[in-house]
Amino acid sequence: MSDLVAEDPRPAGPRGAETPVLARLSVLDRFLPVWIAAAMALGLLLGRLVPGLDEALGAVEVGSVSLPIAIGLLLMMYPVLAKVRYSETARVAADRRLMVASLVLNWLVGPALMFALAWLLLPDQPEHRTGLVVVGLARCIAMVLIWNDLSCGDREAAAVLVALNSVFQVLAFAALGWFYLQVLPGWLGLETTSARFSVGAIALSVLVFLGVPLVAGFLTRVLGERARGRAWYEERFLPKIGPVALYGLLFTIVVLFALQGDAITSQPGDVARIALPLLAYFLLMFTGSFALGRAIGLSYAKTSTLSFTATGNNFELAIAVAIGTFGVTSGQALAGVVGPLIEVPVLVALVHVALWAGRRSFPGDPTVPARAGAPR
Repeated sequence: MSDLVAEDPRPAGPRGAETPVLARLSVLDRFLPVWIAAAMALGLLLGRLVPGLDEALGAVEVGSVSLPIAIGLLLMMYPVLAKVRYSETARVAADRRLMVASLVLNWLVGPALMFALAWLLLPDQPEHRTGLVVVGLARCIAMVLIWNDLSCGDREAAAVLVALNSVFQVLAFAALGWFYLQVLPGWLGLETTSARFSVGAIALSVLVFLGVPLVAGFLTRVLGERARGRAWYEERFLPKIGPVALYGLLFTIVVLFALQGDAITSQPGDVARIALPLLAYFLLMFTGSFALGRAIGLSYAKTSTLSFTATGNNFELAIAVAIGTFGVTSGQALAGVVGPLIEVPVLVALVHVALWAGRRSFPGDPTVPARAGAPR
C-alpha cells in the first residue's frame, strides 16, 4: 500500500513490467495480514481488559460513528485518494460496461445474495439475519480503496465507483432496507422486520467518510502538481504520505475491535454462525465479479476494481445503522460487528487471489502486475 507508489507510483510502460510489484513492497506491506491479525487481537484484548474503554471511545461520535474510528478512516482514505489522477476519471466514467456491471453487482446482486444466505443459513436467528441484511445493503466506500490499491487495481476506476456507490447509498439504502426486511419476506411468506433508517444520517456518513478525504485528496494533487509538477508529486510527495493509509487502517481496526471486543468474545457460538454466511458471501461475490469482469472484456486492473468494490461492505455504516435502529446490545448490532472480523482477513487473502488469478486469466494484459522475482 505504501510502497506500491514509493518507487514507481505509475510506471511509464506496461504496469509492473519494470519492477515486480511484490518486490517493491515494504516490510509493512509484505506482512500486512500479520499486522491486521495483530491489530484485531490487540483491539479484542483492550476491549476485554480495559474497563470502560468502549464507553470512552464511543463517547464522541461523527455521523453516528465513534470519533476515533472516524479519524482512522479519514487517515486511511486520504493518501489513497491523493494518488488518484482525477484528470483520468472521465475515461473511467465513459466505460459503460464497468459502470453497468458495478451497479448491477452492488445494488441488485449483492443485497439479494446476502438476503438469500442470511435466510438459508440463519433461519432460526431473526436478529442476526436482519443484521446481515443490513450489512449487505451497506456498499463499501472506504476500505475498498485499500484492497484495490494492494491488488494493483485501477485507482481512477475505484474513485469513480466509490463515488457512484455513495450516491446510490444515500438514495437507495432506506428503500432497499424496507424492501428486503418487509416487502420481499412478505411476498415469500417469511417473517418481516420493521425498521426505520435515517436518510440524513446515511447522507452525513457518506459526506464525512468520502466527501472530506475526496476533497482533500483532489486539492492535494491539483495544488501539488501545480506547485512542483507531477514528477515531484508522484515520486517525492506520495511516498511520504503513503504509509499513513496503512497506519490509519490498523488504527481503525484496533479501535473498532476495542469498541466491540466484549460482544465478540462473549458470544463465540453466535459469532461462528454469523461468520458462515459472511464468508460465503465474500467468496461468491468476489469470484462472480472477477469472472464477470473477464467475461465482458475488462482489463485486469478494472476487473480487480470491480471485484473489490462489489465484494466489500461499508461496515461502519452497517454498525451505526444497526446500533441506532436496534440498540447497541442487539443481535443485529453483533452481526454488523462480526462483519469486519470476517471481511478484513478474507479480503486481504483475496488480494493475493486476485494477483494470482490475474497472471493466469489475463495473458498479455499490461495492467497485470509482474510476478515477484521476475526479471526486470
